[in-house]
Amino acid sequence: MQENRVSRWYFGGVSSSAAACVTHPLDLIKVHLQTQQEVRMRMIGMTLNVVRREGFLALYSGLTASLCRQMTYSLSRFAIYETVRDKMKRKNKGPMPFHQKVLLGAFGGFTGGFIGTPTDLVNVRMQNDVKMAAEFRRNYAHVFDGLLRVCKEEGLRKLFSGASMASSRGALVSVGQLACYDQSKELVLATGYLTDNIFTHFLASVFAGGSATILCQPLDVVKTRLMNSEVQYGSVSHCLTETAKLGPNAFYKGLVPAAIRLIPHTVLTFIFLEQLKQHFGTLSLVETDRCARRHPPGMQLMMAMMMHTHTRTETHIAFSSFSVYLCFWMRTRKRCQSLV
Repeated sequence: MQENRVSRWYFGGVSSSAAACVTHPLDLIKVHLQTQQEVRMRMIGMTLNVVRREGFLALYSGLTASLCRQMTYSLSRFAIYETVRDKMKRKNKGPMPFHQKVLLGAFGGFTGGFIGTPTDLVNVRMQNDVKMAAEFRRNYAHVFDGLLRVCKEEGLRKLFSGASMASSRGALVSVGQLACYDQSKELVLATGYLTDNIFTHFLASVFAGGSATILCQPLDVVKTRLMNSEVQYGSVSHCLTETAKLGPNAFYKGLVPAAIRLIPHTVLTFIFLEQLKQHFGTLSLVETDRCARRHPPGMQLMMAMMMHTHTRTETHIAFSSFSVYLCFWMRTRKRCQSLV
């Protein structure tokens, strides 16, 4: 029987960081496309232009900021969503309804988006530096240098420029990714044709990535413009107005690279997350109780140890180990029985 394992609170941040290492060049090209005032280049042309001007490694500009962002933004939203979801699942003895997943995902994403705003701002600026003239580049050495310089040169408030957009986008992305992934995975497993394996995770995450891309693209464009500007936009409404003057399509600038970046990122994130959960996750309390029932508390092993001791000290050590093990087993059984 397959063990029911629960994700640890930091697995979401780790898996998102691993996925970001693969998809970072796509994220950089997406930022370049979104910050164009007029559509001059498409995705392939922009990629070739960056490589021709700065070299291949320029596609990884701002990687440190991207990883730091995943370990703040993604770690927070995954930790909130999965912790509450697992507790509700144990309490209700079944999966949460979809509307509750949507609300929980939105709350986790909104919170994570606000926490990750400073690193997101530095990430956008480091990525956009590549296409700027040398005299206008900010040249942040790394994410922490960027954070310190923004504080000194522009003030602490500037670190949270675009926080409302980042939080709103985080809420929509989390609804598309977390809630839709869980729901689509449950629906796929309910058909009975597939089991809980990598192919199921792939199908569910592709749907989740597509949903997240469509939901968040307009806010993503506004957020990127706000974070990349120093004095160009006075407020969110000003940025919305100026972007709208470019036409409705301006809110979906970079949709294709955003989808090409976000869908693979979502797929890799959830595949990494499921693998981490499977190999390093903790057993759920119900599963721990089942294991305890199948495997008695090592009484035969402990008695054998006591029988083969030859000195009083060895006997005391064996008896103490047996007592600690027995107390732990009884506490686990009692805790599980109170929940089941």
